[in-house]
Amino acid sequence: MDWAALPPLTMLRAFEAAARNGGFSAAGRELNVTHAAIAQQVRALEGRLGLRLMRREGRGVALTLEGRRLADGLGRGLETMRHALGEAARDAVSRPVRLSLTPKFSAYWLMPRLGRFRAQHPDIELLVSPTPELVDLSTGAFDLAIRFGQGGWPGLSPELLVPSAHVVVATPGLLARHRVDAPADLLDMPWVQETETDEWFTWLTAHGVTPRPKRDILHLPGYMALAAMRSGEGVGLTARNFVQDEIDAGSLVALFDEPGKPETGYWLLQAPHPGGTPRRTLHAVVEWLRAEAAEALDAAPQNGS
Repeated sequence: MDWAALPPLTMLRAFEAAARNGGFSAAGRELNVTHAAIAQQVRALEGRLGLRLMRREGRGVALTLEGRRLADGLGRGLETMRHALGEAARDAVSRPVRLSLTPKFSAYWLMPRLGRFRAQHPDIELLVSPTPELVDLSTGAFDLAIRFGQGGWPGLSPELLVPSAHVVVATPGLLARHRVDAPADLLDMPWVQETETDEWFTWLTAHGVTPRPKRDILHLPGYMALAAMRSGEGVGLTARNFVQDEIDAGSLVALFDEPGKPETGYWLLQAPHPGGTPRRTLHAVVEWLRAEAAEALDAAPQNGS
């Protein structure tokens, strides 16, 4: 469609309102402009089309034959636009808020809290997609994502939601069978890691160890990987928040314990919102996540990470 060939919408709205209300003054009140502004827009439309659309009749105006045809068509067109915009607005409010997050975070942080969310917001439909992959929020397929890291994510609005260092852990029973004095010693131990990640390779490389081909790696979804670490199936990397109780109790041992950077943890990611304001349901989910994260941080022991 050649939009440049169409008259400006202000002309069309002014003419349609004048035709429907039977005069410039009533149309001006409806559109919150002066009757002179309506008349000026109508005359400009007539000049653009080369047609007489209205003529004075008593204290009002009457439509010519061409004006009546145009007014009828514009009325139907504007009503279609109003209906489409109303449907779009209702869809934005009623469609689910779609959240992408890692399986571990979903299982060990979000799931225990979902009952409170549903109690507070029974009118909001939430779609949760646990995946280790970082989704592209610009496509509109998801509204929010939660990912572990130290910030970044260009083009998004990142907000540190749950501060937490990552830590390598193993059970005392597993460590009794393997001597571990240096990061390189972990090469000889079985590993457990989240599916579709290279956690062991990344951690060892960051600690100056060149990983070699390894077969005794158990790849599991995040929530299963953590259960396998707790049962002694292998050494693994996880957020310290999820295992702090086991570390304190001695059922898991933190290896090469090191403090994380202050900005390390799970980040809430959003794409920029059109107009700068998220829809009501999305805003409610974000505020709920912030409140839950703040409550958990306040309740955490001061010596925890």
